[in-house]
Amino acid sequence: MNKKLKKFVDALPIPKTLQPARKNKNGDYYEVHMTEFRQKLHRDLRPTRLWGYNGQFPGPVIDVNHGEPIHVKWENRLPDHHFLPIDTSFHNLDKLPEVRTVTHLHGSETKSESDGYPDAWFTRNFRETGPDFKTDIYHYPNHQRGATLWYHDHAMGITRLNVYAGLAGMYIIRDEQEKHMKLPSDDYEIPLIIMDKSFHDNGELFYPRQPNDPQNNWPTPSIKPFFNGETNVVNGKIWPYLQVEPRKYRFRILNAANTRAYQLSLDSKQPFYQIGSDGGLMRKTVKLDNLAIEPAERFDVIIDFSNYKGKTITLKNDLGPNADPKDETDDVMQFDVSLPLSSEDRSRIPRHLTRIPSLRQNNIQRIRNLKLVGSTDKLGRPLLLLDNKKWADPVTEMPELNATEVWSFINVTNFAHPIHIHLIQFQVIDRRPFDLDSYNKDGTINFTGPAEPPQANEKGWKDTVSASAGQITRVIAKFGPFTGNYVWHCHILEHEDYDMMRPMQVIERKKDE
Repeated sequence: MNKKLKKFVDALPIPKTLQPARKNKNGDYYEVHMTEFRQKLHRDLRPTRLWGYNGQFPGPVIDVNHGEPIHVKWENRLPDHHFLPIDTSFHNLDKLPEVRTVTHLHGSETKSESDGYPDAWFTRNFRETGPDFKTDIYHYPNHQRGATLWYHDHAMGITRLNVYAGLAGMYIIRDEQEKHMKLPSDDYEIPLIIMDKSFHDNGELFYPRQPNDPQNNWPTPSIKPFFNGETNVVNGKIWPYLQVEPRKYRFRILNAANTRAYQLSLDSKQPFYQIGSDGGLMRKTVKLDNLAIEPAERFDVIIDFSNYKGKTITLKNDLGPNADPKDETDDVMQFDVSLPLSSEDRSRIPRHLTRIPSLRQNNIQRIRNLKLVGSTDKLGRPLLLLDNKKWADPVTEMPELNATEVWSFINVTNFAHPIHIHLIQFQVIDRRPFDLDSYNKDGTINFTGPAEPPQANEKGWKDTVSASAGQITRVIAKFGPFTGNYVWHCHILEHEDYDMMRPMQVIERKKDE
């Protein structure tokens, strides 16, 4: 994009809350249509063609109560042809319909037929379906603790394109405990869904057809191993601003980008008070100067603007010491503390939040050592794999129902991978560094330091963890409450699509045990 876009000229939109189509004793029923539409993402850009849930980007917030099940009919009303470049050279995508969707509620404890299995896709008006298609109405029991979840497309081989096109939205589960904590609420509780995107000068989304320096024998289009956009987009606006009162606000932050990890801070040098992570409230509030947030992670934070009346505060993204000076993604959005205080701020920032029992007291049934590896495919393209296996290889991770397992992610690549396990919330145990150069020479793991405990804001429930390069990252999980077919994968969407995703089966416990 050659056109320079002025920052902080569009107000931050607040996504609408989805209303049920009907209510009954078995749970509220919702209908959500995936459609193509145009939406203005910046004052100086023409409306952009997007795909979204119920004709909006990001999709509507689904806001539910703990213990109250809901039913959602996800209906594909998209065109038959994709407007972003599809590489059909893997997963037999050349034999499948071009536009397929299946929605995954990320972080949800849901039966497998409602989980959004990558092969359980369907096309426009359910004309064609994948081999694992079971239902067009998904059931979400919402029996888990209150948390910030999110829903997004999960179709095999094209997740990166469908999410980039706009198929993502926030899902909030609320529980009674939170209601009595005097946290900022109502108008002072705001979702921030952060993505990065690039655009053509005419306002259309840009997604590259080729990696840099493509080889002569690579197909066109050909999948890239990563993608970072040129602009930051929050709640569907490029570099927006939000007018706030001089008081405390609660922000539910979601990194919904394909590849980009954010290092967030405020240029006013004021702290974030993090109260929750992927799986809901943490044990204690953690005061942080910056938030390191990988794709798919959620951070529930409070920012106190009480002492900043009349000030303008920018949410920054640290690009590191080697950043391109032309890279403008060091800015995310702006807070303009210009609104008068409408009422006395009676909200608070609690020190203690909730009790989280440690899973390490459980009987650990199995320890799995799982390598995150880099290789190349037969065309010489980068290929990232889990335990050196592809999606189509036989299932190797089959935890038993209600079994507690430790998964050790051994990252022998030279960059971090956000690893997501479906169905469950886990706890991070530790990370231990090893000599990556030594491993690459002879395959031996020589530790270069002791195991390091998780960061203070990683000590709650998580469903996505940053597995750093040259480290063994250990997590512990109890698998349940359902059996069935699920997946685990890297949440860099370009990696997930090819081929850093593996099937997982939660099976019934053997009767003789």
